[in-house]
Amino acid sequence: MNVDFSLVLVILVAVTGIIWGIDHLLFEKKRVAKAVEQGDEPREPIIVEYARFLFPVVVIVFLLRGFIAEPFRIPSGSMLPTLEVGDFILVSKSSYGVRIPVINKKIVDYSSPKRGDVIVFRYPEDPRIDYIKRVVGIPGDRISYQNKILYVNNQPQPQIQIGNYIVDRYGSFAHIQEILDGKKHDILVNSRIGSGNGEYTVPEGHYFVMGDNRDNSRDSRSWGFVPDENLVGRAFFIWMNWNSDNGPAWSRIGSVIR
Repeated sequence: MNVDFSLVLVILVAVTGIIWGIDHLLFEKKRVAKAVEQGDEPREPIIVEYARFLFPVVVIVFLLRGFIAEPFRIPSGSMLPTLEVGDFILVSKSSYGVRIPVINKKIVDYSSPKRGDVIVFRYPEDPRIDYIKRVVGIPGDRISYQNKILYVNNQPQPQIQIGNYIVDRYGSFAHIQEILDGKKHDILVNSRIGSGNGEYTVPEGHYFVMGDNRDNSRDSRSWGFVPDENLVGRAFFIWMNWNSDNGPAWSRIGSVIR
């Protein structure tokens, strides 16, 4: 079951705000006056006390999470070696404009994804699910993937062989540094699997994305383009790593996502 935490926060803001506001406007003065008249200490109903305490906390969390940065956990190995299973990352919500939380409607537009950005987006086939991939094509680009090589507008993106990368349960993959628009990032390829050749032209208002684990990723090669309205933000920082099998990987904490 996928829970929309932003919607939960909106409901909490509304409920706590309404309870606190109604009490303040209609009941607080009478309650205080009655307590003073009887010589007692004024006491708030427990539900009002909780609402008064929670309301500003929930508002701050909602604003930070909705407009500044949102945490996510990496559930699969499709972005290896850049992101590992168990990485907890932060996603900048303001990198590509300002959007209204929950409905995700853009109200201020001042930037858009660039080739090489690692983005979180609502999965086009089921917007309740968040996906994370790397942007390799922007509107107007002609993208081709031939024999493990990425072509952008008919230009092959340079690759530098690094060595082998051991993936638990999946064996050894070729570890390669790819240079996309002059920016370096690491990818994995498996020579034992077909290259998934294909050619695509990115339409306006859409993006072509791929996983860095090129042969173990369901991405734009299989389900199509990411619409701009599905963007959540740009992944930029690993703040924790916890793998249920091995515990925390301390060396990954504090890493910048490239």
